[in-house]
Order: sequence, then C-alpha cells, then structure tokens
Amino acid sequence: MKSDFKGNKQSLPSKPCAVCGRTMTWRKAWAKNWDAVLYCSDACRAKKSSANTKATHA
Repeated sequence: MKSDFKGNKQSLPSKPCAVCGRTMTWRKAWAKNWDAVLYCSDACRAKKSSANTKATHA
C-alpha cells in the first residue's frame, strides 16, 4: 500500500463505521488490520453492543 500512496488522499480506501456510519479513511496505523477495523472511535466501539443488536434484527 505504501508504494500506491502518492499524496492523494482521495485514492485511499475507505469504509463506513459499523455504529454511526461515518466514513473512515485508511490510516497507516491500520495497515496490518484494515479488514478488522470496524469503528471510527472509542465511543463507537463502546456502543457496539447496541449496534450489533440492531444489525442482527435489520
């Protein structure tokens, strides 16, 4: 991924937060576990139990 980045942040992958739906853009710190990143913040991670119940019933 490092060689693909040319300074254009629009070309970075992104995905929605599992709780609030806010778009999260790829970060170097998430490079090793980007597939496992689900939440945009610690606050959303704390709210995950209520979001998981909504997701399973939807």
